[in-house]
Amino acid sequence: MRRIIGISLAGLGAFLIVAALLLVSYVGGQVIKYPLNEYLKTQLRGTGISYFSAPLTREVSGATLLTTSTVKGDAAAGNSSTAVWNEFTYLYDTTNKVPFEYTTRRFAFDRRTAQLVNCCGSNVNGNSSIHQSGLVGFLWPFGTQQQTYQIFDPVLNKPRPARFAGTTTIDGIGVNKYVETVPPTRAGSQTLPASLVGMPGSGMVTLPEYYTGTNTFWVDPETGAQLNTTQMQRITLQDSTGTQRLVILDGTLNFTPQSIQTVVNLDNSARTKIALLTVILPLVLGVLGLIALAIGIVLVLRRRDDQAQDSGETVPEPALGGR
Repeated sequence: MRRIIGISLAGLGAFLIVAALLLVSYVGGQVIKYPLNEYLKTQLRGTGISYFSAPLTREVSGATLLTTSTVKGDAAAGNSSTAVWNEFTYLYDTTNKVPFEYTTRRFAFDRRTAQLVNCCGSNVNGNSSIHQSGLVGFLWPFGTQQQTYQIFDPVLNKPRPARFAGTTTIDGIGVNKYVETVPPTRAGSQTLPASLVGMPGSGMVTLPEYYTGTNTFWVDPETGAQLNTTQMQRITLQDSTGTQRLVILDGTLNFTPQSIQTVVNLDNSARTKIALLTVILPLVLGVLGLIALAIGIVLVLRRRDDQAQDSGETVPEPALGGR
């Protein structure tokens, strides 16, 4: 019986050790993913903003803009490797109580790497011909590295490099800093009355739109969560001579403290789950496995020793001087 118990414990110990190794090397990578059914609302606020207000039909300066982004996952459209989320972004002038603009976006992405995938009805403002590529733009890979990443810029509707620029901490969490720098770049065009932009004539003119920006992101490299964001953006209309005709947007927007705390709370929850799956459980299973394996080996070896002793005691001694 002792031998059977020993073999069973040794087998159990070996199984637990293998399970611990699998949790670290394989299972974690299969289980740790971005969710299919996400719901998250964040805000950026900027003061002293200059922009052109369509409702007021004039340029506004010194305004406070509030950007509210709401993300909701479409679980039915996703699968084990790909998530599909919808995003609605609304910019509102809280100083003059008028809206600035709103945008919609539907995107699919790899649930581990946060790389965009062209499928599942992806579109920007209903335009499905826009090819979304690079990182999502506010999601980063699990295990983010200190390197340059291509991230999707929703102003240009194409990927731009975000370069690693050092490390810091946010609420005690170590983060990587990445900076996307956009030199003056053609971002489209707009058609509007010539009189509105100080050009001769009473008709409409189409002017190119130019975008300049410096966007900074602070990312938890363990979870890929973006804990803070700053957007310094300038969008203008220029004529054929390069003369600025209208300021569409000029200012800096920052994550609100409430949004930072919301994302930090979610990140702490994710870090706890990752630690449980990749550190705590493997450690517990590994220790229990080693203990069970050691006890099993001892029981098996002790049984053999006992058998050897019993065998030695039952060997008859040779008869001396017998007939």
